[in-house]
Amino acid sequence: MNIKSLQEKIKILNEKTRPHYKLYSQTEKEILTKTVKLNEEVGELCNDILSILKLQRKSKLEKFDRRNIYQEFADVIITTIQLAQAAGVDIERAISDKLKKIEDKYLKEKQKS
Repeated sequence: MNIKSLQEKIKILNEKTRPHYKLYSQTEKEILTKTVKLNEEVGELCNDILSILKLQRKSKLEKFDRRNIYQEFADVIITTIQLAQAAGVDIERAISDKLKKIEDKYLKEKQKS
């Protein structure tokens, strides 16, 4: 199979499986935008982590500034909070609930030991 025939097969597949929905509200558009932005920020953080571990290609390592990782962590946190706000999620409650769940699980596992 060549690239041209693969592209044609995928085009037909896309036509058959394409979801039929639209984003109607500004809130839905904002949630989608913030989700994509969060993925971008996580990717940038991953690039810095790879650089710290010296697992990046040479050209990226030459440009890498170790101090930048602080900004990348901040970008991920800020964008996560923005996404939570757009989605109507109380981030303080979400974190509190999750920490309690983790603590409860840890205590149960410790009691089994």
